[in-house]
Amino acid sequence: MPSLRTALLQSSGRPGAVAENLKVLDEAAARAAAAGAGLLVSPELFLTGYAIGDAVPVLAEPADGPGSEAVAEIAVRHGLAVLYGYPERDGQRIFNASQLIGPDGTRLANYRKTHLFGCFEQEWFTPGEQTVVQADLDGLRIGLLICYDVEFPENVRAHALAGTDLLLVPTAQMHPFQFVAESVVPVRAFESQMYVAYVNRTGPEGEFEFVGLSCLAGPDGTVRTRAGRGEELVLGEVDPEFLAASRAANPYLHDRRPGLYGSLA
Repeated sequence: MPSLRTALLQSSGRPGAVAENLKVLDEAAARAAAAGAGLLVSPELFLTGYAIGDAVPVLAEPADGPGSEAVAEIAVRHGLAVLYGYPERDGQRIFNASQLIGPDGTRLANYRKTHLFGCFEQEWFTPGEQTVVQADLDGLRIGLLICYDVEFPENVRAHALAGTDLLLVPTAQMHPFQFVAESVVPVRAFESQMYVAYVNRTGPEGEFEFVGLSCLAGPDGTVRTRAGRGEELVLGEVDPEFLAASRAANPYLHDRRPGLYGSLA
């Protein structure tokens, strides 16, 4: 099975300007496709911006809203899958969500962040209730989490047990928590034997300072590609053969003893 070249778009776009952010996404998709990527991953709430306060309910839209239609057009135009973050409206509730659109424009998976970080998110969003959301792409099982979710090992292990090969984690990681990008994410990839694409915002936005450092971590715990602190598009390979060999050599999932862990829940 061939590798899936994955592009990580490290950018904060223009907070509050959906049309401008779609333009940034379109340009990144063109560059990623030209470099042979089959998947483009953008950061948390990329469609609208993160620190937009009162604009959250104004810009929130359904999973099949105009934002998803615009992203589907981008995916089809450039022939690659696109993962984007956005505020999802469902009736009176708003979720911090991400959606995976296939290269044919099909909506493959929609995930609602289950662990909300800080007062800002808890004020505007309802926590999701489904831990494992997956889709199949180019022979790989793709899983979705968002930012703070990956810092709970239970979430990543649930994906491992459900067969996730590549975990996509759009994020808004801020100062002073850069150790998550530097250390936690590679460890999550190793301990649960999967690839993890962690894709961050960058620079100042409202009261926050996003640290960048987006990365693709492999199942051996090594970082295959790493962005710096500024706007950047980086690419890395998700290799199914290497993943299978790593899982055979590191039998964490096989050697687990679930009967001993009941008290943890």
